[in-house]
Amino acid sequence: GGRSGEREVSLRSGTAVRDALVAQRGTQGLASLELVEIAADGRWLREGVAVDPARCVTDLPHDAVYFLALHGGDGEDGTIQGFLSSAGRAYTGSGVGASAIAMDKAATRSALAAASLRVAPGRLVQAWSWEDARQRELDEVVRLGDAGWFVKPNRGGSSVNTFSVRDADELPAAIDAVLTGGDSALVEARIPGTEATCGVLGNALDPRALPPVEIVPRGDRFFDYQQKYDDDGAEELCPPRSLGEETCAALANGALTAHRALGCEGYSRTDFIVPADGGAPVVLEVNTLPGLTARSLQPQAAAVIGLGFAGLCLEVLKLGLEADRSRCR
Repeated sequence: GGRSGEREVSLRSGTAVRDALVAQRGTQGLASLELVEIAADGRWLREGVAVDPARCVTDLPHDAVYFLALHGGDGEDGTIQGFLSSAGRAYTGSGVGASAIAMDKAATRSALAAASLRVAPGRLVQAWSWEDARQRELDEVVRLGDAGWFVKPNRGGSSVNTFSVRDADELPAAIDAVLTGGDSALVEARIPGTEATCGVLGNALDPRALPPVEIVPRGDRFFDYQQKYDDDGAEELCPPRSLGEETCAALANGALTAHRALGCEGYSRTDFIVPADGGAPVVLEVNTLPGLTARSLQPQAAAVIGLGFAGLCLEVLKLGLEADRSRCR
């Protein structure tokens, strides 16, 4: 659940994971499951009953593992991870540091570039700078590229409040719209090419890449929220249809490098553009809590290597336990 723009996706992920694990109860060491939801108004609900957040820790067994399906906001920026870490509880996915970096797109770009991964030309536009020097900021943004731009919140996911801009005259309105909901906007040059993504499973010592997925949005659109989650959204191809073996290997290597560079744990998914000019894949962002809905990309890629949805959920749980043991050493 949660209070972010990704609330509905989070609810769908949580329900899918719950259903998959309920079917496994009594096996694989699973004794019981409870569903905890953070309501849109911030209340914590344990099996539908409002409780103090602390009771979601104190009332549950000390060896409980918290399977996080809280996309966006407090679920991916390190907040919930810090809450559980301070209580000494195990949870799935990345820790506080990696979560905080990945949620901040500008910080992610810096970490990826330091790891020799390619990122699109971009500029972080702060609300105060946009207010004080609008034309100067606009001039800098326009110089990023000549094929168009993407304007997005610096902190956020699922392409919520993200704009594809082809005409420079439309940039001010797009930046204004993003800054209405936050204190900074990231503007990146549009790179013509094929959208792709590649998931990773594993902790620091043993991550492995899943098969890449080629993404073909319907119509003249990018992989926005509707393309990701609507039934008539983008075509998602695994294995890819138009990406060769060498490109797929580059995507897998890039996803592994990004996973390690940010210090991700458990699982992650890195989104790319494969440039039409044949250049190296461009990293768009790193997701530390990939979606786990029926339309989500991570389960599709896992299925290709014979790992069904329940198996994927169990693997993520086991990796969460392993990561917790490493943090406690």
